[in-house]
Amino acid sequence: MDKFNAEGRPALIGSLPMDNHEKATELVLSYASEIPLWVQLPVFHEEGMIAQFLPGLPGVVTEKDRTFIDKDHEGFDEDVLGFYEDYLMISEGGGDLKESRFGMKGNESRGIVALKQKIKASDEKPYAIKGQITGPITFATGTCDREGRAIFYDDQLRDVAIKHLSMKAAWQTRELSEFGRPVIVFFDEPALAGFGSSAFLTITKESVKEAIGELSQAVHAQGGLSGVHVCANTEWDLLLDSDLDVISFDAYSYFDKFMLYGSKIKRFLDRGGILASGIVPTSPAEVIVKESVESLYSKWEEQTNQLMGLGLSRETVVNQTLITPSCGTGSLPLELAIKVLEMTRGLSDKVRGK
Repeated sequence: MDKFNAEGRPALIGSLPMDNHEKATELVLSYASEIPLWVQLPVFHEEGMIAQFLPGLPGVVTEKDRTFIDKDHEGFDEDVLGFYEDYLMISEGGGDLKESRFGMKGNESRGIVALKQKIKASDEKPYAIKGQITGPITFATGTCDREGRAIFYDDQLRDVAIKHLSMKAAWQTRELSEFGRPVIVFFDEPALAGFGSSAFLTITKESVKEAIGELSQAVHAQGGLSGVHVCANTEWDLLLDSDLDVISFDAYSYFDKFMLYGSKIKRFLDRGGILASGIVPTSPAEVIVKESVESLYSKWEEQTNQLMGLGLSRETVVNQTLITPSCGTGSLPLELAIKVLEMTRGLSDKVRGK
C-alpha cells in the first residue's frame, strides 16, 4: 500500500442529511473525490452512532423503543463464550474476518456498499479511502445494561465492547483496502469532550488510552491508518501521546485550546502524525452562512503561523494536514451541508494553490 501524504487534501466527517445512499455518495465524490468516505445517514435509525455498530455484540436486547445489554438474558454466557472464541480465532489469524460476526451487513452497511460500487464504476481511483466507527469511550458510555448503567463500568462488558469495535474496525479496514489505496479509519469520540467532568470522574486516562489503543492496533494490523475525531475540546495529550496516525479536531472553535499542548503537537507531527483540521464550521447555522473560503483561509493562515511558531516549517504543516469540517453535517439542512462541503473543497484548493 502506498505511503499516505495529507498535503492539505479535503476529507469529510461521516454524516449527511439525506435519505439515499447512492446520491449521498455522489455528493461526497463531488467534493472529496481524493479521499472519499462511506456516508452515515442518521435519518435511518440503524445508522445512529450506537445502533450501527451494535450487531454482533453479545446480549443485545430491544424492548419497545429501548435497546440495551442484558447479562441475565438466556444464553448470554454462551454468547459471550462464542464471542471470545470468534475474536481469538480471527485475531490469531485462523478465522474469516470478512464473514464473521464482526462484519457490517444488511442495513448497517449500505454506505459502504454504495461507496464501493461508485469506486468500482469509476475510471479514476481515489488517493485514499476513509471509514469511521464510533469510538470505544462514546460507544461504551452510550450503551447501557438493563438497569441503565453504562457498560463501560462493567469490566466484562467493557472488554467485550472494545474487542467488538476493534474487529469491526479491522473488518472495515480490510473491506476498504480492496482498491489498493491507503485506508484511514476514524474513531468518532464526542464523549471525550466530557472527559474530566463530573460525569466521567471514574474514567482514567489509562483506560481511555488502552481502549483507543486496542482499536488503533487492530486497524494497523490490517495495514490501515487510525484516527480519532473529537468535535469539541478534550485533554489532547490523551491522543497526542498515543500511536494514532491522525487527530481530527474542531479547529474553528477550539484551536486555542488545542495549542495549549504545543510541545506534544510538535512531537506528534515530528513522528509523522497528521492533523485533520476541522476549520470549516458545522454549527450554528448563522456561522456557516457568514463564512466563506476567503475568511476561512485567513483563519487557516493565522493558525498555520501559530503551528510554525512551534518550530515547524510551513511545508510540514501543509503536508501533514487534512482540511475537514469541524463535525458531521447530518443534522443540518441540506443546503447548509452542501455549503460546508463546498467550503471544505474550496479551502483545500486554496491551501494547495489550486
